[in-house]
Amino acid sequence: MSQKGLRKSVAAGSIGVFVHWFEWAVYAYLASTIASVFFPEQDGTAALLSVFAVFAISFGVRPLGALIFGTLGDRIGRKKTLSIVILSMSGATLMVGLLPTYSSIGLWAPVLLIAARVVQGLAAGGEFGSAAAFLAEYSPRKHRGFGVSWLEFGSLLGFLAASLVVYVLNVAMSTEAIQDWGWRIPFLLTVPMGLIGFYIRSKIEDTPEFRSLEELDNVPQSPVKEVFTRHWKQLLQMSGIEIMMHVTFYIVLVYLLTYQEETLKMSADSAALLSTVASVAGLILVPLFGAASDRIGRRPILITSAVLLIALSYPLFLIMQSGAPWAGFVSTLGLGIILAIILGVHACAVAELFPTRTRQTGLSIAYSVTAAIFAGTVPYVLTWVIARTGNTMMPAFYLILVGLIGLAAVMTMKETKGIDLLRTEDVAGPGAASPEQLDPSEASSAGRV
Repeated sequence: MSQKGLRKSVAAGSIGVFVHWFEWAVYAYLASTIASVFFPEQDGTAALLSVFAVFAISFGVRPLGALIFGTLGDRIGRKKTLSIVILSMSGATLMVGLLPTYSSIGLWAPVLLIAARVVQGLAAGGEFGSAAAFLAEYSPRKHRGFGVSWLEFGSLLGFLAASLVVYVLNVAMSTEAIQDWGWRIPFLLTVPMGLIGFYIRSKIEDTPEFRSLEELDNVPQSPVKEVFTRHWKQLLQMSGIEIMMHVTFYIVLVYLLTYQEETLKMSADSAALLSTVASVAGLILVPLFGAASDRIGRRPILITSAVLLIALSYPLFLIMQSGAPWAGFVSTLGLGIILAIILGVHACAVAELFPTRTRQTGLSIAYSVTAAIFAGTVPYVLTWVIARTGNTMMPAFYLILVGLIGLAAVMTMKETKGIDLLRTEDVAGPGAASPEQLDPSEASSAGRV
């Protein structure tokens, strides 16, 4: 593949992730404002919990979106599902930005907010699996970790853009103006980004691996069944890694903003600026760790990230609570670096677990189910637990727990660096042989290096 073609495929795979996480981060960062706009009759804590409950509901429908778009991706191709997903996300985001408030239409306002977030959740259920499968299959084998890492570069760029927009809103506008109409601006900004993403995705070809399946007339008819009957072990391994990734991601880049404002009493602009620091660190480090995994393997880097999470989460939260002028910066940066290690490798590692026939389905299901159970509930659970126990170290304990889960999952995996993505069953059918990968000399894609 030419460098121009590779850049186009990276842009196509990562731009939807950027759009998705920009919108989701904006929703989380403006949680307090959205609570007052859509749930004004509740007290502060109850309203905030209501906003986070809507956040969790949208995660709850992700598995359904995973079944829909995962199946579509393995049956009709990565390209078409990437296009459908980004249009759905953009439409739902436009709806949020134009919604009447509670003061205008009463209870219909939160009902419509929930409806828009449900559509977002369905689309999100297909975004990661589509983009990860697409980037893994388009990236050169020797540089696959680096290529797939740009997926999470896109997600971090979305968070960075969201934190900067929220920071500018807080600096440039009064609280009253933001609550009246300013909160709509970030949501409306997402729409033209989505249209650009749709245009890019509509101009690309499908991946070489999927086209090989089509040429061999070996496109699966029941990819969900195949995943659960033939690849349940890979599904469990991926789930352990994704639990570690999801919880770390949402604590560091979503919940930490609310935690620093509500629990540690930092100003909103200071908390947003610290989130920006974590995002910038990730933007720099994620591709580097992706490239490093092409040299030393996926397992060593994932094991390192899990061990660091277990060992450093508690000390970093202690530092954060010390009140020293430098404490917020050091602790947030430390957590951001650990997150960057995970993000640089996890998507490529889990994409390499599945055969091409069921790759998008497997990725979508494991990612979305773990997101629904563990990611979307992070803000709600931690807000509730801290309120009940008074223990402000609960986020650290949660990170230690998911670090142990991730470590256990990685230890059961074989190294996948450099394997061929077309397996025996991709070429000969699911009943012809074991699901192990083909020898590189036997696969039709062996010439791509």
